[in-house]
Amino acid sequence: MLDNSPSIQFRDLVKRYGSEGGGSLLVLDEINLAIRPGEFVSLIGPSGCGKTTLLKIIDGLIPYDAGDALVDGKPVTGPGPERAVVFQSFALLPWRTVRQNVAFGLELRGIKGAEADEIVDRYITMVGLKGFENHHPSQLSGGMQQRVGLARALAVNPRILLMDEPFGALDAQTRNLLQADLERIWEADQKTVVFVTHAMDEAVFLSDRVVILSPRPGRIHEIVDIDLPRPRGEEIRTHPRFVELTQHIWDVLRGMIVRDQEVSA
Repeated sequence: MLDNSPSIQFRDLVKRYGSEGGGSLLVLDEINLAIRPGEFVSLIGPSGCGKTTLLKIIDGLIPYDAGDALVDGKPVTGPGPERAVVFQSFALLPWRTVRQNVAFGLELRGIKGAEADEIVDRYITMVGLKGFENHHPSQLSGGMQQRVGLARALAVNPRILLMDEPFGALDAQTRNLLQADLERIWEADQKTVVFVTHAMDEAVFLSDRVVILSPRPGRIHEIVDIDLPRPRGEEIRTHPRFVELTQHIWDVLRGMIVRDQEVSA
């Protein structure tokens, strides 16, 4: 049962970037959104709509210009131990083995020895990499490298997991497998997840809600409740409601993109 108090909240959030001409570019405009503890929310929208910018604001990597960004009711002023990020680019340390990469965040928190070994073993097994502990990233496929990145983020036991198109660079088959793994892992402890994606089917498969952002400046155009049963196996992809929700999100995105192109012409 989800708590009603927000884990993450945006109130009238505004973000601008400076431009070469000395002016400013409005990227996000009046974002209002509350994400409950244990909820899986995906952000989707046209390229340049501010999805990754919003994720970086949650993580405290960049400031915002107006409004509020809150985690557990407190303003975000920088990164915190309750948040962890999984990137599209894997961001693994190439000179470290799988085990050493997974242990990296624990080392930064001063967790070492037998305690760290137990945690690392648990998450390596959870993401399906048992037997590859002593391999280096260059010896792994893209999908396996992304599993290492996920295990590294999970090992520090964040309450909030931020994922920036983590499967975007992978082939379709590997993406589907990792989506199923992520759904299984989320079911086990139901962390709060904010997931950026361009793929409608991925958003529907994983999420409790899908937030559709408009073309820049990014505004919340629509929030779609994903009323599909959990846990979700591969069979859910052929469920009529899955197909209907995926098509609806595509119809909304396509309509926004077409209108934006017509305005720009």
